[in-house]
Amino acid sequence: MNLNFETLRKSMVQEQICRRGITDERVLDAFSDVERHEFVPAELETSAYEDCPLPIGSGQTISQPFMVALMSELLGLKGYERVLEIGTGSGYQTAILAHLAKEVYSIERIPKLALAAKERLNERGYCNVWVETGDGTEGLNVYSPYDAIIVTAAAPDVPASLLSQLKPGGKMVIPVGGRQSQMLTIYEKKESGVSTRDVCACVFVPLLGREGWKVNNE
Repeated sequence: MNLNFETLRKSMVQEQICRRGITDERVLDAFSDVERHEFVPAELETSAYEDCPLPIGSGQTISQPFMVALMSELLGLKGYERVLEIGTGSGYQTAILAHLAKEVYSIERIPKLALAAKERLNERGYCNVWVETGDGTEGLNVYSPYDAIIVTAAAPDVPASLLSQLKPGGKMVIPVGGRQSQMLTIYEKKESGVSTRDVCACVFVPLLGREGWKVNNE
């Protein structure tokens, strides 16, 4: 089957993202540039621009395009920031962030996915991205503090280590709740403390690790 991925990508941006209220031009430009079909398994290329998450192996998924766009817009990136991503997955969200921020540090729990994402991003010339393997609930303290943190898996509560690595004035977007459903939440660090704002209900794979869901409960 011969598909015009550029046409499908333009349709995705217009129908799934713009029409649902995403207005940040930098986010829309990033989605127009990043070829989502290159971040899904080859057998799922024909579904790459559909309005749904897709499996990428190891029990993980690439999120629905709109959810990736929403989380990206909520960070309010201007281009000078250092961003921490928890859960590299296929590297698609990482690539979007690379268009929006100065530096992107991403951590993935599953070595196979981390290696594949690193190779995929390197092949596509993303030189402002660093991918590490480890427990995402503990963050990457060596590169902190971060202007923004994005968590692409669901936590039972916000990990304290991640909050500690967030720069004053910085934002973290994270799904918080149970294993079956969560609330996408913004945490913003201020001089007076940490403020929170609920955005919308969502469903993500669980965030496993020392400060998340326990691995033996999978």
